[in-house]
Amino acid sequence: MASALLVLALLASATTPDASALGQRVQGYYEKTKDLEASFVQTYTYSAAGRSQTSRGTLRVKKPGKLRWDYVDPAKKTIVVNGSRLVQYEPEENQAYVDEHFDASAMSAAVTFLLGKGKLEREFDLSLSPKAGGRLVLTPRKADARVEQIVLTISESGEVTDTRVVDGSGNVNEIAFQNLRRNVGLKDDVFVLDLPKDVHRVKAPGQ
Repeated sequence: MASALLVLALLASATTPDASALGQRVQGYYEKTKDLEASFVQTYTYSAAGRSQTSRGTLRVKKPGKLRWDYVDPAKKTIVVNGSRLVQYEPEENQAYVDEHFDASAMSAAVTFLLGKGKLEREFDLSLSPKAGGRLVLTPRKADARVEQIVLTISESGEVTDTRVVDGSGNVNEIAFQNLRRNVGLKDDVFVLDLPKDVHRVKAPGQ
């Protein structure tokens, strides 16, 4: 009986990667990704209010340093990061926020790994979720009010299919990615957002 249990334990350890191996798998997948696009469903749950909001849209990423989120539901909104320029545009309100000196290095590795930057094991303690499947739990090594815990659901190839981020206030941001395609040859102009001349430019809080 003891030998049978030992065999089962060895089989389990051989087929289930440890947290470090799973982290290296996802890191390697995105380091080899030049660009990608995917549709997404985002569910944001407000802890204090006890309510959730679901949004849908498309994500595009290209190295080096280019991100574009196009929200189509429940309201249209586009967020573009192109090097040191960040633009958030809401066409229905005809308003935009522009930061010409955006510090992309300040973004967490929870985002920058999509660009092949940042090292998950350098910024987070890694562990496996007790739930079934390839779920990697990331806990920041340094206290950060923006991120208390991240859970990545990872496919056999290393692709992230779902992310779940809990911030210091208990709010939960969950994103499920679908129809992901990578290395499709996205053009640079995809990440150039020309604003209408009459757009209302809003300032960041405190400015």
